[in-house]
Amino acid sequence: MEFTSKDLNKTLWVKQDHLEKKRNRVKMSAAGQHLGRLATQIADRLMGKNYAHYCDFWDTGDFVVLEDVEKVIVTGNKLNSKFYHTYSGYKGNVKSVSLTEMMKKSPEKAIWFAVRWMLPKNKLRDPRMKRLKLFIGKTDKYNNLNPQTLN
Repeated sequence: MEFTSKDLNKTLWVKQDHLEKKRNRVKMSAAGQHLGRLATQIADRLMGKNYAHYCDFWDTGDFVVLEDVEKVIVTGNKLNSKFYHTYSGYKGNVKSVSLTEMMKKSPEKAIWFAVRWMLPKNKLRDPRMKRLKLFIGKTDKYNNLNPQTLN
């Protein structure tokens, strides 16, 4: 899309079917990256903030495939002091898991939670999270879609 000085005061409307057809696939590696910075990069890609037609109430983001999730770096004392809590609704049923246990058991879940909490809390969060694919190690599963490789 080409913009001129006449278009500056006009609202840009992009049709939803055009957005669905133009979604890109992005392949990233988590090896050697910090958990929080990686989560913000992924959240920006899922929201579509890298596009000129970004709008907060449109779902304009890309598909993101993340490899090597077990090699993500966590700084400071977060491994021992950060906890994930679940509550069933019954008295005394709060279950807590530390980040150390979660990284040993399922490192993709720790990244999934970090990305989820960085997305806006609205009805677009679940469709955006469905476009995030996390893998331990390398994968060739989505190579037929010609993903753009980052970092």
